[in-house]
Parts: sequence; structure tokens; C-alpha cells
Amino acid sequence: MPFKFICVFLYLILLYVGFISVSRPESLWGDSLWSLTRSGSTASYAQVLHNLPETEVTTLDNGLRIASEHSDQPTCTGYGIGSGSRYENENNNGVCNFVDHMAFKGTKKRPGAEFEKEVESMGAHLNSYTSREQTAFFMKALAKDLPKAIEILADVVQNCSLEESQIEKERNVILQEMKEMDACLSDVVFDYLHATAYQGTALSRTIEGTSANAKRLTRTNLVEYIETHFKAPRMVLAAAGGVSHKEVVDIAKQHFGNVPYEYKEDTIPLLPKCRFTGSEIRVRDDALPLAHVAIAVEGPGWADPDNIPLLVANAVIGNYDLTFGGGKNQSSKLASIVAQTNMCQSFRAFNTCYSDTGLFGFYFVSDGLHIEDTLHFAQGEWMSLCTSVTDSDVKRAKNTLRNSFVAQLDGTTPICENIGSQLLNYGRRISLAEWESRISEVDAKTVREVCSKYLYDKCPAVAAVGPIEQLPDYNRVRSAMYWLRF
Repeated sequence: MPFKFICVFLYLILLYVGFISVSRPESLWGDSLWSLTRSGSTASYAQVLHNLPETEVTTLDNGLRIASEHSDQPTCTGYGIGSGSRYENENNNGVCNFVDHMAFKGTKKRPGAEFEKEVESMGAHLNSYTSREQTAFFMKALAKDLPKAIEILADVVQNCSLEESQIEKERNVILQEMKEMDACLSDVVFDYLHATAYQGTALSRTIEGTSANAKRLTRTNLVEYIETHFKAPRMVLAAAGGVSHKEVVDIAKQHFGNVPYEYKEDTIPLLPKCRFTGSEIRVRDDALPLAHVAIAVEGPGWADPDNIPLLVANAVIGNYDLTFGGGKNQSSKLASIVAQTNMCQSFRAFNTCYSDTGLFGFYFVSDGLHIEDTLHFAQGEWMSLCTSVTDSDVKRAKNTLRNSFVAQLDGTTPICENIGSQLLNYGRRISLAEWESRISEVDAKTVREVCSKYLYDKCPAVAAVGPIEQLPDYNRVRSAMYWLRF
């Protein structure tokens, strides 16, 4: 009998996470939906949704939440904390990313070499990442090692050694990563977009912080950040797959029961307010082969009901890449135009959410000669969403959105990530049946009303890098955010 894998996903979500797309159904639930579709089963889509496993949730005495969903598939457990780089200030910006880098460098119980040896002897895999409102640590291991894997992850979160020698070594790694990231223009343009859209606020700062901060952050800074923000009430331990909820709870009580829940001087750190500013950042570099341009208006936060109509609107616009087939037969109008005219290399609509705000926008990559044309058609599609989107457009877009939600069930890792993020974002797990109900309620009129609320006659934020001489000036871009009506 082949080994049964578990993915232990220690999930330090420092507030919020976006949707995950997976290419093929591999989970029990994904296979069920897939097989029903292929076999022509009489069971309806809605019936399948209502038959999915429920999420069991338990809260420990210290406030740490444990959530799990059982199936016969390989397992994945996750762990999250409602804190992140948005809680940083100018002086310690980048400290969360530094903590992320130090997490697997050894604990007080397991020095560096011993830690690596123990993980490797289990055949396990560790990884982590950080974003503006999230940091994630995860571990994959064999099912028989579930208790040990969770114990190691608990040790990492609570007892990271933060040795001075390792800090200095990792400091150089972070500085090198910063240089490499400067070559990824998609990341660069989105950092600029945040910098101009949320200028003067916490969301304007990058995840990695400045190179000056990376050079001077100390062990004291790292310890202070952990002690301030790593508190049980802001943590979620999630599990999905072949797991017993009782077993996960028992393990959590043993290893996470002592996570502190009190803050210094009884002061809970509050998320700093961020304001949106219509403005722009342009970095012209004619030596680059392609221009990267992003334009966005202020969108809603995670829990706002307007997000579903906006996601439908984004699905109407669609996305495109030069490698796509289909030519003029692309499903979205804009993609069809681009495919026939070769105006740009790629484009995508996006809806980036945070707790109290968001960026609803459009990003494209183009040569310098077609920037104006691409932006013209993109803004035209925005105005069409506000004034003339049709029921047939919305029907297609809703089916696309349904597929993206079902994709979250394709594998235990995205299921687990979905559980953890929703508990932190919404305070509960929202079932796929409920999402389906919300999508079904959206019609063309709803899309027009919601898009008018966020798009029509609004001041956008614009960020552009590369050969951008033909990018229209800001006043022209702003004037395209409304149509003259007679």
C-alpha cells in the first residue's frame, strides 16, 4: 500500500490571502465535481455543493482557533496569525520578512544543524512566504509524522532561536534577494502602484523594506515584533483531508496551548488606517524592451459584499497572454481585440483586497508603441462595465468565477489555505454553496451599479515602468474615467 502523504501547512497569515487557482481537480471534492460532469450524473451542481464536508471549528482557552475538514485524501494542516508587514513602521519596515527568513534556521530546542537533520530524516519539506498582510510557513511530511510535524512547527513559531550569526548570514541573503526582485518588473510596478495609491501610509511600503533597514535591523527588532504580534487570538490552525478533528485539537492543545494571549500593557496593536490617493508614478527606461503598466481605483475590503460583483466584472474583462490560442475567438471582448491587433503581450484584471481597502485594477505588458491603444481599450471596457454590460457577458463571467471558486477545492493544500484565510478574513468558513448563492444573485444591473460606484468618474492610481513615452499624461487618463452623455 503506497504511503499516504500529509501536508502540514503552518500558516502564519498576517491578515489576508487571495484566491488560489489550481489547474486540475485532485481532491475528493474536486474529483466528485469533475466525475459528475464527465459522467453526466443527474446530481445537480447545487446538490454537490451542499454535500461537501462541513468545517469543524474549536477555540482553545487562549483564543487560538482550530478548524478542519475531513476527507479520505492526503492531509494538509495550516496555521495563521493576524499580523503582518502592514503593522510595521518606517524604522522597522522589513522586519516581518526578516522573521520569515529566520524561521527555519533553528530553535532553542533544535539548533540549526539538528533542526535540518530532523526535518530531512522525516523526508519533510519546509517553506514560507510573506506578503503585505500575510506570512505563511508550511511543512509537508508523511501521515505517520503528523504529530511530530505540528510539534516542530509549533516550536518554530514559539521558540525561534534567532542566533546572531544566522541573522548576519540571512541579512546578506535578503539584500541579494532585493537586487534580484528589481529585475522582476511585474513586482516592481505593483510596488510602485501601492506606493502611489497609498502614499504616506503603511500599505505604501514594500514587504522587503528598504536596503537601509535590512542592513541595520537587529535581533532585538525581530524579538520585539514576534512578542508584540504572535498572539493566540490572532492565530488559526487549519487542517484538511484525512484528519480527525479531535486529533488535531489534542495536538494543538499540547503544543499551542501555551501561546500567549495577553498584550503588553493590555494594548492590542491596531491596524493603521490607509487612505487611497489618485496619483501616478512613472519610471521611464527606454533601454527596457517592454513597458509594464498598472492602473487601479480604490476597491473594497475583504468582507464587503461588493467584491462578488467586482469579481464578476473582472471575469468579463478576462485576461490574455500572447501564448494563448483562440485568436479572435477569445471569450472576452478585450482579449479578442488584443489577439487580433497584437496591442500588448499580456493583460489581466485584478482585485487585490485588504482588511479595509483594496485595489481594483488592470495590468498590462506592451511595447512602447501600443501603450496608449491598450490603455484606451482597457478604460473603455471599464466604462462599458458601468453603462452597457450585457446579461450574456455576465452569464459567461459568472461561470468563469464559479470555476475559480471550485478550483479552491482542487487539493488539500488550497482547501487548507482557504479555511485558514477565511477564518482570519471573515471570522468563519464560507461554504462553496454560499459563494454560489452570492454569485447567482449578480446580474448585469448589479454589475453596472457596483462598477459605477467604484470606477465611474473616479481618480485612478497609475504606475508604469519601461519605455513609457507614449503613456498619456495623468489628466488624459483621468478624463477617460467617464463618458460624456447626451
